[in-house]
Parts: sequence; C-alpha cells; structure tokens
Amino acid sequence: MDVLTAPADYVATPTFESFFAAEYGRVVGLAFVLCGRRVVAEELAQDAFVQAYRRWSVVSGYDDPGAWVRRVAVNLATSTLRRRSREARALARLAGRRTAHAELVVTNEAFWEAVRRLPKRQAQCVALRYVEDRSVAEVAAVLDIAEPTVRGYLHHARAALAVSLDLLLREEET
Repeated sequence: MDVLTAPADYVATPTFESFFAAEYGRVVGLAFVLCGRRVVAEELAQDAFVQAYRRWSVVSGYDDPGAWVRRVAVNLATSTLRRRSREARALARLAGRRTAHAELVVTNEAFWEAVRRLPKRQAQCVALRYVEDRSVAEVAAVLDIAEPTVRGYLHHARAALAVSLDLLLREEET
C-alpha cells in the first residue's frame, strides 16, 4: 500500500481561508436580500465569518460549514431588522412628542444632572459636543474613539435624555 494515498472515504478539511473565499460572496448576497443594504450585508457576513473562524475547529467538521455560516448570517440579519424596527417605532413616538414639549423649558441644572446620570462615555461625548461645541470628528479625536462610535454614543445619550427629561417635566407638572 502506498503511504501517500489517502483512503477512499477520506475528505480533506478545507482551510478557513479557502472556505471564506468560496462562500463569502454568496453569504453577502443572502444577507443583502434579507436587509436590503450592501454595507449592512457585508457587515453581517463578516460577523458570521468571524464566528465561524472562532469555532473553525468545530465548524470545519460539519457536513456543510456553509450552511452553518448562512444560519448565523440569517440570525444576525433578523436581529438587525428587529433592532431597526424598534428604533423606528421609538423615533416615531419621539417625533410625535416633540411639538407637545416644545414650549416646556428644562433648566440647565436639570439637564446637566441628567447628563451626569448617563454612562460615562455618553456623558463625555455630550459634554464635548455641546459644552465645547466640538464636531463629531473632534470628539472622536479627543476621546480616541471612532467617529461612528461617537455618533452612536450621542444617539443613545439623546434618547436617554429625552426619556429622563420627559419624566422630570411630568413630575414638575404634577
């Protein structure tokens, strides 16, 4: 028997790199169909492949590793769509409230007290943006974080402040 000949039932385990090269485009396509945005689809596919890479010793042994990575991508897309839907509903509720609260005034002291109750990074971003009147790029440079992260912190801070200040105004009215 020749030692270099593999048994007939032997199937070589693909490398992650070859698996990624063969499957990535199709997984992006699947994610795109589910979410409708190319950038989001690429991010979802990348996240799915990161999970596959972290578990490659197990995933590579599956009959169809491609099916596993697609399932992860589908689950991630579903979670993303749910989150976007919740955000859209919340924004619609907040948009409906804006005119009702336009005439209400919150004191600076109450506002900054609410800011101080925010998570640390959110409060830092709000302070740099609104006290020092810095741009998002400048806030990112000061805090040594990415601009999209700053925008995210500001978004979450504004949402939390809207809820917090709305509750504060309701308490003052009663």
